[in-house]
Amino acid sequence: MSGFAHYLPDIWAAIIAFAILTYVVLDGFDLGIGILFPFLGSEENRTRAMNSVAPVWDGNETWLVMGGGGLLAVFPLAYGIILNALYVPIIIMLLSLAFRGVAFEFRGKTRRWQKLWDKAFFGGSLIATLAQGAILGGLLRGPEVTGRTFTGGPFDWVSWFSLGTALALVAGYVMLGSAWLVIKTSHGLYDLARRVGQVSLIATLGFIALASLATPFLHPEYYHRWFQWPGVIWSAVVPLLLMVAGFGYWTAIRSDRGVVAYLSGIAIFILCFMGLGLSIFPYIVPASITIREASTTAMSQGFILVGAAIFLPIILAYTAYAYWVFRGKTSEHEHHY
Repeated sequence: MSGFAHYLPDIWAAIIAFAILTYVVLDGFDLGIGILFPFLGSEENRTRAMNSVAPVWDGNETWLVMGGGGLLAVFPLAYGIILNALYVPIIIMLLSLAFRGVAFEFRGKTRRWQKLWDKAFFGGSLIATLAQGAILGGLLRGPEVTGRTFTGGPFDWVSWFSLGTALALVAGYVMLGSAWLVIKTSHGLYDLARRVGQVSLIATLGFIALASLATPFLHPEYYHRWFQWPGVIWSAVVPLLLMVAGFGYWTAIRSDRGVVAYLSGIAIFILCFMGLGLSIFPYIVPASITIREASTTAMSQGFILVGAAIFLPIILAYTAYAYWVFRGKTSEHEHHY
């Protein structure tokens, strides 16, 4: 048991990373559709776009709750530092997601105020995405920590790098949302999604290139990890894999292969996530607190892991079932689930 206990922090770090990545690639497409909302043209297009995510959008956010809850339960020290350092963008994100959910529900129940709720849906989606990108940028820059306490200010996360990661996430979510609309729609909206997908892919890869150039210079340790053995291998291979995934998205979005385009978009996010792991592992608070320093007792981790082992497969199963039940193209006629 002692040998297994040694690896519990690593197991939990992997579970939390999986939950966050799953949230990004699942909730990312419906946030991307929200960002696209004002540019979809007709009311019919907006209704079809919203109906395409209606059965799954709230379930997608389950993974965000799991990631945050796991961080609190298993890495309470990191939870305290990260929330103190990033509470402004985190609160903005949560309020935007809540406001977006209200707009989603109210839009279909009124004609008089429908345009107002359309704007609210767009605003909530855009602001939540920008906040998530700012959280990523602020975390990568590293909160100021003295001993085991955050000693920085509430706006330390504000920087040109955080702005870049925020815009990169907007482009990436639009890329996923465009692929989703190609899968779920047809005719005019389908053609629009194909065009937007191509533009958003170029923007996403451009922002990734800029972030990749900037990240090694945020901390000396990042630089060593990226350009010393064996990390230099990953630094050389990842751009090639991104080009392959980008080419797969580009060719698929130009043809009637929305599923391939969406999977290629997910591959782009996975590669970026792996690059993030290369930069900060084994730290959970970059350059300050490792996952073992931040973790709770082995007994607590083992007890919670039993619950995760039971409920994680259940969550995966009902998520997969929901997507399977509501597969296929969305109807042109207005309806709500």
